[in-house]
Amino acid sequence: MMSSTQEEQAPPPPPAASNLLFMAQAGTILEAAFVDPAYDWPPPDGVGKNAIELQASVNLIDDDDSVKTTESQKKRMTIPPKPVVGADEKGGKKERWWNCCSSADEESLQSSSRGNPDLSSRYGHPNGVSYDEPHSKTETDKLVREMVVAAARPSPDKTRRGMILTGVDGTTMTLVACEQRTAIAWLEAIDLMLANRLRMGDKIEKSQNTGWHKKNLSGRELDQIEGQYLNLASYSNKLIRANKKNKKAAAASGIYYNIEMPQDPADEFEEEALESIAKRRAVIKDSWDFYRMICSLLRDRRKYNEVFRKLQLDPVYPYLHSMTGLSDPGDAGYENTDKEVIQKDLDRYLSMTRTQVAEDLCKQAEIAMPSLVEICKALAGSLGMEEVGIGPVKEVQAALKKAEKKYDGDLLKITDFCRALLVVKDLPTLLALLELARDSFGPLIRRVKLSSLKSDHKPLPGGYRHCIINVELKEHICEIQVHLWPMWLVCGVDGFRHYRHCVEYNTDSFENAYDALEGLDRKTMAELIVMAEEAVAETPLDSLEWFQEKFILDYFAEVGLFMKHGLYVWAEITLRHLVRLRTESPDIGPDHHETILLYKYLEEVLRLTGKDKEANEIKKRIKDNDKRLKKEKDAAEKSMWDMVMAAPTEALDMILDPNKKEREEEEKLRKEVKASKKQWRMIRKERFGFLDANSGGMSVATGSVDEKKVDEDGPKALAL
Repeated sequence: MMSSTQEEQAPPPPPAASNLLFMAQAGTILEAAFVDPAYDWPPPDGVGKNAIELQASVNLIDDDDSVKTTESQKKRMTIPPKPVVGADEKGGKKERWWNCCSSADEESLQSSSRGNPDLSSRYGHPNGVSYDEPHSKTETDKLVREMVVAAARPSPDKTRRGMILTGVDGTTMTLVACEQRTAIAWLEAIDLMLANRLRMGDKIEKSQNTGWHKKNLSGRELDQIEGQYLNLASYSNKLIRANKKNKKAAAASGIYYNIEMPQDPADEFEEEALESIAKRRAVIKDSWDFYRMICSLLRDRRKYNEVFRKLQLDPVYPYLHSMTGLSDPGDAGYENTDKEVIQKDLDRYLSMTRTQVAEDLCKQAEIAMPSLVEICKALAGSLGMEEVGIGPVKEVQAALKKAEKKYDGDLLKITDFCRALLVVKDLPTLLALLELARDSFGPLIRRVKLSSLKSDHKPLPGGYRHCIINVELKEHICEIQVHLWPMWLVCGVDGFRHYRHCVEYNTDSFENAYDALEGLDRKTMAELIVMAEEAVAETPLDSLEWFQEKFILDYFAEVGLFMKHGLYVWAEITLRHLVRLRTESPDIGPDHHETILLYKYLEEVLRLTGKDKEANEIKKRIKDNDKRLKKEKDAAEKSMWDMVMAAPTEALDMILDPNKKEREEEEKLRKEVKASKKQWRMIRKERFGFLDANSGGMSVATGSVDEKKVDEDGPKALAL
């Protein structure tokens, strides 16, 4: 069905012929295709692609990549010309062009807001307004001829393409669009119209719950906002259509949505105006990209946190946690001006500029690189690494920038000019690597940083955790980054970019990605939703699949916009669909942390819409998941050692000795580490027996250091 609404930019002038002709071209026209319940949309396979032909004007479907329409059908669907203003053939009264057709021949849907949204049509239906002759299945007794809109809201349609219009007489009509962004643009435009007291006047009772009404803006301000919003929506829609043509999309994904804001024939649409719209879109697009990036960064941080939670369940983790690194700065943070391990301060640096010093350090790194390669080859050959990466040497400009941001300009504190990365399979392999490094080239080691892998220390910005070993080769300090495979899988080689962005945008300062929207005005929020719909245009919500991670993130980000904008119905629909997709995913499932997060947002939305009963059920589900995680942790601890507090005299002992609890906690921790060390010895014997070899030292470019046999307790502190 085709439906349109025209809104005048000023109250209508007296009905003189010239003024009426001007009204035919002034104002805003929203035109879109809405679904007739008599049709299936999108059309099922084998039925054909003409289901929309009786429901949209030729302007919407005249598209080579859209539905195919015959010339006779186009002629039948073409909007009839505006009648000549004047007396009719019988000499009767003059007709207004926007309401001139008799009930027998009125085919088009035209409207004039005359200060309020007014939908007029020959055929109206609770699920739309029919443009052509009704289908044989259409319930003609439910057709609506005309509606003066007093309120509009999203409908609970699962496709997220519906909106419910309420007339001044209480009549309701549900329109289901062919595109989900159609409903969004129409609802926002109608909301702006209803909030405009200057145009609406006091004759019609409007909904006081409209978001724009609460802003108490003047009519002129609302006029300006409405024009800018519709300009952006129209521009975005045309870009989507152009992109669709370029991609040769299937007809079922055609665009049946248009916005036209005709001007006075005497005024030409200046290029500056179009350029202004394009610039505004660029600004909003950048804002959307930034907001989506924040959602992505926090998503990956949650993944890192979940990986680390599971790592702590490993039987050898308490042993690793008890180990002490070498020259480990702990929670020094990103800016570590007190770093202990630094490059040698050579005499020649006194007469050099900072750039020259950086260049000299780069040359030293190139000399040391072959030795670092040999060490990494030897470690990888002994332990079987998942990934190995070498270099390249850090560039001069990158070094200068890092020194300025992190070390107060001190280039000597940069220890990764010459660098490599190793990815180990699990925690036992990491322990084996530390032992092998200590016994093979211990004298060369200058620092072992383990603090980020400890639960009582902070991770790197963005949630990442790894081990760093600094070695001195050819009088230059190099860096070996040791990554755990489960952590590495989250972002792979893009992990550093994730870390850099988290540092730059300080993402650790807030927990909720939607907090990035705080402080934005309502107009910007509405425009961001336009950009969100542009991002998901090729994948409507009802066709989204569980493996489409890019679009799942887009829709997750859009949920935040809906929640901040008061569109809770669409937020709920989207969240329910995302929960279902996460539940269906073979890699995620119903108890995954991503699914639980979606449930938390869904609970919040349900409470905002008054659905407390279902919200309480979801809250219980979230609590049950928390209990499951706690049981999982308790089970892991119990597998290492028996519970200490099991004597029947426990309560009496606590009364006689108030400090007993504290001492028992210390004893519990000691026994936990001892049990973990026992687990490590078993794994070490089974998987890394070569560590006990008495001979066969590991050769590196700096010389050959024989391996030493360790005692049965394995490595203690890394006292190198």
